[in-house]
Amino acid sequence: MKSVDRASLPTRLVRRLLAGPDSMLDRLIGGPPIVVDGRTLNRQVQAMIVAGEKLGLTSTVTDVKSRRIQLDRASALGMPKRSGIHVVDRQAPGPAGTIPVRIYRRFGSEPTPPAIVYLHGGGWAAGSLDSHEGSCRLLAHVTGCVVISVDYRLAPEHPFPAAVDDAIAAYRWVHSEFDSLGVAPGRVGVMGDSAGGNLAAVIAQVTRDSDVPPPVAQCLVYPATDMGFSTPSHQLFAEGFFLTHDDMTWFRDQYLPDPADRDSPLVSPLLTTDFSGLAPAVIVTAGFDPLRDEGKLYADALSEAGVDVRYRCYDDMVHGFFGMGILRDGTEMATEVCSAMSDLMWR
Repeated sequence: MKSVDRASLPTRLVRRLLAGPDSMLDRLIGGPPIVVDGRTLNRQVQAMIVAGEKLGLTSTVTDVKSRRIQLDRASALGMPKRSGIHVVDRQAPGPAGTIPVRIYRRFGSEPTPPAIVYLHGGGWAAGSLDSHEGSCRLLAHVTGCVVISVDYRLAPEHPFPAAVDDAIAAYRWVHSEFDSLGVAPGRVGVMGDSAGGNLAAVIAQVTRDSDVPPPVAQCLVYPATDMGFSTPSHQLFAEGFFLTHDDMTWFRDQYLPDPADRDSPLVSPLLTTDFSGLAPAVIVTAGFDPLRDEGKLYADALSEAGVDVRYRCYDDMVHGFFGMGILRDGTEMATEVCSAMSDLMWR
């Protein structure tokens, strides 16, 4: 008799649900669309939320190990692994030992394409090279760039500034390894989602006046930019839409055990005093995300400083949609984000 993987059963049930007809979604939801702040939540996302509640998948866990397992399972559900990509693991030198990196190159790409340093999300306490494998494969496929995913140290074992130090070290290493990586000298961008978007923004700021060249482009996907958590979207979407205010507070406490660090631009890039001269940016937010407003504020601050900014809010989406290829239009939305970054990398 074939054994049943009970851990994967909820994932398979959700996959089947989203692949079914709209009538199945309507029966599951059993109510009207969710409308908040003039935006209507995507019907498939609403069904995922209801299904998660019924399957017990949305309960908040407060230990690090469970958080990491939860994110890995969500990634297995969310984004398929695209073929046609050559993947190799390497080690970059870091301030506390080597940093694992994973390099993605599209078969048939240009001989020396630009490089994109990718920083994964996960609240600085979760996420890994594996959790963002599908997204990095898609990014390499769409952009034709070499994508270098960075496995920076995680809190609480390694609180701030460990993640920042590793991210900068990996970025610096890419600039020193143009030949071995087979990428165009000087053509390096940064990209990340959520906590990774925070780290990408920090790299763009820190390298503006340093001995290592700044990125030629930055793509920040629903980035965390202000650890104060005081914007209206933090109150509007405090619970019920996957990422909650309590989640963000928990992640912040793991990453920043000293509250005095919250106002540092290395933690809250929105609080820097000078946005001028930063790299051209793609900034993406989600309409039903606690981080929506701080992402928009960061885009506005860059634009007001004369930075070329391409901003887009996906009004009917929640935090994490960049990795939700399982949604009907999920891969198309993620592809659109990658294409916007590609435009900046190749111009």
